[in-house]
Formats: sequence, C-alpha cells, structure tokens
Amino acid sequence: MLQDVVDLNLSDFHGRVGVPKQMVIMKDPLSIPDEVAKAGLKLPLVAKPLVVDGSAKSHELFLACDWSSLSELEPPLVLQEFVNHDGILFKIYIVGDAIKVVRRFSLDNVNKCQLAKVPGIFPFPRVSSAAASADDADLDPRIAELPPKPLLERLSMELRHRLANMIREHGTRDIFYVIDINYFPGKWMENISSSLHYRAFLLLERHWVKEGFSCALSGYGKMPDYE
Repeated sequence: MLQDVVDLNLSDFHGRVGVPKQMVIMKDPLSIPDEVAKAGLKLPLVAKPLVVDGSAKSHELFLACDWSSLSELEPPLVLQEFVNHDGILFKIYIVGDAIKVVRRFSLDNVNKCQLAKVPGIFPFPRVSSAAASADDADLDPRIAELPPKPLLERLSMELRHRLANMIREHGTRDIFYVIDINYFPGKWMENISSSLHYRAFLLLERHWVKEGFSCALSGYGKMPDYE
C-alpha cells in the first residue's frame, strides 16, 4: 500500500514525501540477515507483522539493532529502515476531502554509538495511540510544526478514507516519510460523503463505538487549520 506514496510526485507541494526502504520476509528466519544484506537495508530496522488482524500480537513492533538478532524474528513480517524523527509522529486522518492531523510521541532518535551498546531486538509500545498524544506538549516549534497544508491536501487526493502515519526526518523541515497506511472500516465509508468535513469524523467515531471498535479517533485534538 505504501507504493501509492512512492508513485506520487510531491516536489511542488512545499515538501518531499518518501517511504523508508523496506522488505517483506515470508519464512525462514535464519535467512533474514542474508536477505536484509542483499536488499541493502541499514540498521536499525523496525519489524512489523505482515498481517494486522486486530489481535494484540498483530500490533507488536520491534526494533532490531544488530545483524545476528535478525534471525530471532518471526516471519511473516515487514522490515523497515528506522528514520530518526525527533520522537514525534504525525497521525493523518483522511476522509474524503477532510484532513485531521494530530501529534503523537514516538521513538527517540538512535545513533551509532547507542546501537553498539544495545545489540538485540527490543519491543516498543504502540507509539501512535491516543494515550501518546503530544498535541499539548511543550515541544520545540521546529519539531512540532505540522506538515505543510498543500502537501497534505495533495497526499489526501491519493489516500482517501485512510489513516497515514508520517514522520519528519531529523534535522530537516520539509523531508517527510509515510511509514504506515491503514484503511478506515470500509463498510462505513458508503455513509460518508466526500464533501463533509469534521462531521464525517464524528459519524465514523459513532459507528466505531456502536460496533465495539477501539475508537482511535476519540483522543485526537482539534486542528482547525486542516478542517
């Protein structure tokens, strides 16, 4: 699904958007170090389940910091290069023409010295959950600054009815990476017109609560500039 982002040309929309280098591992964990080396991926790597089915295990994420530990991972999975992003993730909700952006605390930057001291595989929490909200935190303005509105509007034209997690590369202002994309529950989309704005999110939230879904929308703050 991230290929949708790779194929976009956003150079004229106040920023650049890419996708971290990644690969899929289907089986044979002992071959993972060799496969990763052949693909040219660099450590550290984020390991994500290939299939997300709503179970706790399907949301487990790991950070692999050395080559030998890669064989301890359990396929099928996706390996994605970790990009330093100053510990802030932008969660982008897109429903039709409506865009809402919230900040979430994420993983801190990692340097080579730290990698040398902490080999192995480390689980990390679901950093993008509502409990990790950073909207009211006292952040460096350069880190807290939201992605440019023209860039998000162009991105939303491709990613309608989806949820995207985006990060800004450490030390830059206009280089972004989409690290994950998810669809909203598709059966509710037919009830939401692309011309609706914030009301669409409220409608979606009510449906999720009614059906017993864990409501990811209830914890995000107001971003009026993106309504």
